[in-house]
Parts: sequence; structure tokens; C-alpha cells
Amino acid sequence: MINKNYQLILDDILENIKKSNKTPKLLLHACCAPCSSYVLEYLSNYFEITILYYNPNIYPKEEYTRRLEELKRFLKIYKTKNKVTFVEEKYDEKEYYDSIKGLENLGEKSKRCYNCYELRLNRAAIYAKNNNFDYFTTTLSISPYKVSKWINEIGGNLEKKYGIKYLYSDFKKRNGYKRSQELSKEYNLYRQDYCGCIYSKQEKVNV
Repeated sequence: MINKNYQLILDDILENIKKSNKTPKLLLHACCAPCSSYVLEYLSNYFEITILYYNPNIYPKEEYTRRLEELKRFLKIYKTKNKVTFVEEKYDEKEYYDSIKGLENLGEKSKRCYNCYELRLNRAAIYAKNNNFDYFTTTLSISPYKVSKWINEIGGNLEKKYGIKYLYSDFKKRNGYKRSQELSKEYNLYRQDYCGCIYSKQEKVNV
């Protein structure tokens, strides 16, 4: 099976948007400020973006709040070509634990993570559909610890399910992850040392 080059797919979409002289509305699911930094720098030239912060996987609640407030701080000080707004969905850790039940001990880049991606992308797709966005996507693929193939597979499935266009991407390409590190340093962003869930936190300690 041939692996898709999601960066080239994104290139084609952005080129068509540029030719159209229109500014589509994009719902961007985001997990934290560092991951959002490069993605906003990149995509805000083409889209009017709304950041959706929906991350019931993050543990503990204090960490969730810290990442939330850091993202909000970054959005206040970071200048973009097109408008960027922000919305937070309710934090309910039970939604996460229900979604990965029986998979708790599988480790990073396992079915546990797949289900977590799916949970958050599904909420983003529903929000985008209900609020008349043109596209939805997520910052998750910028991380070298995330499986971009799974993220885009889920996004494509949700596009078909809800009839809302998914923006294919692999933001770690073309030094995207490196650029996010540079922006994090420039804006003094808090960078966490684990993905977010209690299991990734425990696995980090046990390495």
C-alpha cells in the first residue's frame, strides 16, 4: 500500500484557495500553544481560523488549565494576517477514559492513541459542521510522537460521515516541528514533557 504524502495534498488545497481569492473558515483543533504556533503561522495566511480546545485526555486538571491559559496568552500576543478566534469545549475526563477503556496499558503510538485522536477529531468535526465552517483539522500531526497516517485517516472518515471538509496535513514536514520549537522559544511558551494523558505521564517517568 502506497503511503500518501499529506503535505503535497495540503499544498494543492492551499494553492486552490490562493487562486480563488477567498478566505475559508477553518476550525483548528489544538492541544497546546507550542503545537499551535507553527500551524497558525502557516495556515493563517489562507484561512480565518477558530481554535477549538477540546482535550479531555490531559491529566491532571491543573495541567489542562496550564496548557489552556498558555494557548490563550499566545493568541493574544501573536499577530496573524487573518482573524483567529478561540473556543473551549467542556473538560470531561470521563469522555477520554470511556474512549480508551481496555487499552490503557498499550503505550504510545498504539490503539489507545488512535482512539484519543478519534475522540477529539470527532468533536471538532461536529463543531465545524454545526457552525458552518469550510474545513476542520488538528495541530496533532506536528508532533513526532503522533502517527500522522492515523490522524488523516480519521479525518477523512469524519469528512465522509459529517459532510464537512477535512484539511489533510502533516505539519511536522518541512521543519514544522523545528519551527514550533523556535516560536516557543521566541514567545517563551510553556512546553510540556509528556503528551497529556496519565498514561503518557507515567510512561515518561518509567523511561
